[in-house]
Amino acid sequence: MFSYQHGFHAGNHADVLKHSVLLALLDALRRKDKPFFVLDTHSGDGLYALDGPQAARLGEYREGIARLWATRGLHPRIDALLDAVAAENPDGELHRYPGSPRLIARRLRAQDRLLAVEGHTGVFPRLCEALRGLPGARAEHGDGYRALKAHLPPGCGRGLVLIDPSYESRDESARVNAALTLIHKRFRQGIVAVWYPLLPNKPAQPWLDAVAALGIPDILRAELSVAAPSPARGLYGSGMLLINPPWGLEPQLREVLPLLHARLAADGAGYWRVATLVDEQGRRG
Repeated sequence: MFSYQHGFHAGNHADVLKHSVLLALLDALRRKDKPFFVLDTHSGDGLYALDGPQAARLGEYREGIARLWATRGLHPRIDALLDAVAAENPDGELHRYPGSPRLIARRLRAQDRLLAVEGHTGVFPRLCEALRGLPGARAEHGDGYRALKAHLPPGCGRGLVLIDPSYESRDESARVNAALTLIHKRFRQGIVAVWYPLLPNKPAQPWLDAVAALGIPDILRAELSVAAPSPARGLYGSGMLLINPPWGLEPQLREVLPLLHARLAADGAGYWRVATLVDEQGRRG
């Protein structure tokens, strides 16, 4: 938790998937006039310089957002991400990439609120700077999992919890599952989005099976793999676990993910998947 620096990976294929889904969730919440609350448990910097020392070192954005940058019209949901990134790059060149808290903050209306939590002491000041001047957004230094107990349920009664840890800790999956159980008890009607990695040495399926056994209904999974599993490569894809996905999201994902796969996958390798993990009646998919 305290060594991971997302700046090295900003704008990569995992960010493209995560943020495409995130913007779809926010736009679904915005369809109603009622206010909503967003809790981002692992916020990171908030804004990343792609030509800075971290992102430039690995250049992962070149196989992610850069492959979409000059493209418009593939799908409205992809355009929504490109427009959000373009807002950070007014000269038309791809220099900066917004993290989830800044994307969320820019989607807030006057009545909406964001709490962005970050535990890394060195990262937190950069998060504060990224949210400076954005109404309705507040940064908090601390443990995002503990923030769930302190801030849920929200007074407005509707909203989104984004859980996006680094998974460096051995007990991270267990902490995520405990968080999902807590959210289900305190904020059952809320939307929950959990990002998870696809790694060759750590299959995601055992964790997904454990989530399916928690007794939480209405869970959708969306995965995007851009390469064949290889220890030499490491992260070959990622997924989004979605509890209480809003109406219409699943068909949108079935349209968007094959388009992303076609643009981001190396020589057509990998796959995309949208599937029910647990249905609305609590039955496993």
